[in-house]
Amino acid sequence: MKTKIFLLAAMSCTMVGFAQKNEIKAAEKALKSGSAAEAKTAIDGAEALIGSADEKMKAQYYFLKGETYAMLAKKGDASAFNVAIEAYNETIATEETSGKVKYTGESKQKLSAMTADLVNSAVDDNNNKRYKEAAEKLYMGYKLSPKDTVYLYYAASSAVNGGEYEQSLKYYNELKDLGYDGAEVKYTAVNIATGEAEEMDKSQRDLMVKSKTYKDPKEVQTPSKRSEIIKNIALIYTQLGEDDKALGAYKDARATDPEDVNLILNEANLYFKLGDKEKFKSLMAEATALQPDNADLFYNIGVVSMEQGNIEEARKAYLRALEINPGYVNAQLNLSTTYVNEGNGLIDAMNSLGNSRSDIAKYDELKQKKDSLFTQGATVLEDALKLNPDNKSILEQLKNIYGALGDNENFMRLKKLIGE
Repeated sequence: MKTKIFLLAAMSCTMVGFAQKNEIKAAEKALKSGSAAEAKTAIDGAEALIGSADEKMKAQYYFLKGETYAMLAKKGDASAFNVAIEAYNETIATEETSGKVKYTGESKQKLSAMTADLVNSAVDDNNNKRYKEAAEKLYMGYKLSPKDTVYLYYAASSAVNGGEYEQSLKYYNELKDLGYDGAEVKYTAVNIATGEAEEMDKSQRDLMVKSKTYKDPKEVQTPSKRSEIIKNIALIYTQLGEDDKALGAYKDARATDPEDVNLILNEANLYFKLGDKEKFKSLMAEATALQPDNADLFYNIGVVSMEQGNIEEARKAYLRALEINPGYVNAQLNLSTTYVNEGNGLIDAMNSLGNSRSDIAKYDELKQKKDSLFTQGATVLEDALKLNPDNKSILEQLKNIYGALGDNENFMRLKKLIGE
């Protein structure tokens, strides 16, 4: 009886072995014919049996699984990339354990090729605004080729574009911990036939110059991305409402690039949000000291001051921006708006008055003041029209002011200029 049981068991193992081999052969055949779906069916069929297989067959199984899912990934199944990567890595690990190497070299080559497939697929995703998918593929590409940290940088950028802030924060923090700099040397030369500068690797560039088909070789050092990364970490913490972490990140960012004015403004806005107006003013003063002739800077200060309800400070900032750049349309519009907003602020007080003689006198006084402010707003835009006579935003805002003033003649003039 013992012998019979032994023989039955042996026969059972042999049948399992045949089943494994049949499924694996079916997968190989399907792959050769280019049918990823059939190969997947065969590989899935072998999966339940592979635990009892020897190391040689396991390595073959994992390699074919990698091949199958790599083909599925190329055909558009994004979820197949990760399965293929795991299968190729399992192939390598299995052969390292057994000491019998057959598929390791090819698996490593396939993993290297898959990095390019992932990046190309991510480019396509970005072009089609599938930013989350692009970020995940770029991150997988980085994991496959850790020396190519630029993939991690682009993964973070794609995640930001898709509004995936927690995902991007993970990637940016990883870049920061790696000490990623991102600066590089780009090699260019001018194509004599077209007259245009082209970028290429150094050896190719030097060869083209020697062949006399290119000239003017140059080496351009791109700036470090370190400051940008730390700044983005701070901005994302602010976006996520983690203000304490944001302040810590701003401290790191300022240490990296103390003269980045946009960084100073973002930090100032955070302090304003937290109610620290003195720190806000101090940072604003620091920014203007660094760039006293930056019209955009003064415009941004004006915007922040308007948001705070500080009309006088906003007005001064817009006037300074216009001193630097007299044709700055947004500064002209917002400067006019400071007068309109101040005038509108008197309307509630006017409407609250009664019909007594003193109330009527007060009403007339407030109306005169309101109309004077509206007129000042109109004057700003009339001056702006001299530099930007066809600007629709200026024309519309000016028309509305004249309408509020009851100045029908100018109201109709503006309607005609607009083409209404």
